[in-house]
Amino acid sequence: MAPATELRKRLSQNQVAWIGLIVLLVLLPTSATPFHLDIASQIFIAGIGALALMVLTGIAGQISLGHSGLMAAGAFTTGILYKETGAGIWITLPASVVAGAVIGLIFGLPSLRLRGIYLAMSTLALHFLVIYLGGEYEFASGASTGIFLDPPVVFGFEIYDGYAWYYVLLALVAGTYWGCRNLLNSKTGRAWEALHANETAAEALGVQVANYKLLAFVITSGIASFSGALFAYYQNFVSVEAFTLFLSIQYIAMIIIGGMGSLPGALLGAVFVTLVPYFVEWLMEAVPYIGLDITTVSSASYAAFGLLMILFLVFEPSGLIGIWKRIVGQFASPSKREDTP
Repeated sequence: MAPATELRKRLSQNQVAWIGLIVLLVLLPTSATPFHLDIASQIFIAGIGALALMVLTGIAGQISLGHSGLMAAGAFTTGILYKETGAGIWITLPASVVAGAVIGLIFGLPSLRLRGIYLAMSTLALHFLVIYLGGEYEFASGASTGIFLDPPVVFGFEIYDGYAWYYVLLALVAGTYWGCRNLLNSKTGRAWEALHANETAAEALGVQVANYKLLAFVITSGIASFSGALFAYYQNFVSVEAFTLFLSIQYIAMIIIGGMGSLPGALLGAVFVTLVPYFVEWLMEAVPYIGLDITTVSSASYAAFGLLMILFLVFEPSGLIGIWKRIVGQFASPSKREDTP
C-alpha cells in the first residue's frame, strides 16, 4: 500500500476511534449509577491536574513535588473569595488560575538555578507553605473544620447533581486537553521539548531557556490551581486535610503509570490511579478475615501505589500509553503484512 494511502487510512481509524470515545462518554450517564458518575467526575478533575503535571514534568522536564500545594491554592482562593465576598464561579475560577500562575512564577524562579533533586525540594517547600497558610486562615477565620461552598450557578443553572457535574467536568477536561495539545504543537511546546532533551543544546539553538522555564511553571500552575478550584466546588468543601503530600505522589504516579511525555498517557494515568483505591477495597472485601477499616484500606492503597510505580518504572517505562501502542500495533500488523508485496 502506498504511504499516502496508509496515512489516510490511519487518520480515518484515529478519527473513528475519537468519535467512538466521544459518543461513549456522552452516553455513559444514561446507564451509570450515581456512584459511577462520582468516580467519573473524580477522574475528570484528576485528569486536568495530571495534564498540568505532564506538561511541566513530562514535556518541559521540570520536576515538581508541589502539585498538591498548587491545587490547594486554587481551592482556598475559591473558598476564601466565596466565604468573604460571596463571589460566584465566574470570579473565583479566574482568580484561582491567576493565583496559581503567580505562585508558579515565584516558585519557578529557583528552576533558573536548580535542577534535579534540588528543584524538587524547592517545589516541595511550595506545598508546605500553601498548606500552612491555608491552615492559618482556617484557624483565624474560625473555619477549623473547613470552608463550605454552595453549588455554583452557571447561566442561571445550579450545578449540584452528578449528571450536571459529569457533563461540565467532561467539557472542561476535554477543553484542557485540547488547549495543552495545541500548546505543545506550537513554538512554545517545541521549546519545552528541547529543554527536556538538553538545556545546553536548546540554548545554543536560540531557545530562551529562562523565559520558557518560567512560562512552563506559570501555565501549568494555573491549570493545577484551576483543577483545585473545581475540586472545591465539586466537594462543596475546602480543607487542608484534602491536600496532603500523598496527593502530589498520586499525581506523579499518574504521569509515570500513564506514560511520561504523553498527554493521552496523563488521562490514562488519571483513570488508573483514581480507580486503584476502589480496586484495593474490592479486593480486600473478596479476601476473608481482612478488616475494611479506613486505616487498613489507606495503608493498602499506599502500598499499591508504591508497588505499581516500581513495576512500571522497571518493566514498562513507557507506561499505559506504551502498552496501548503495542496493542494497536499488534492489530495493525496483519494488514501491513498483507499489503507487503
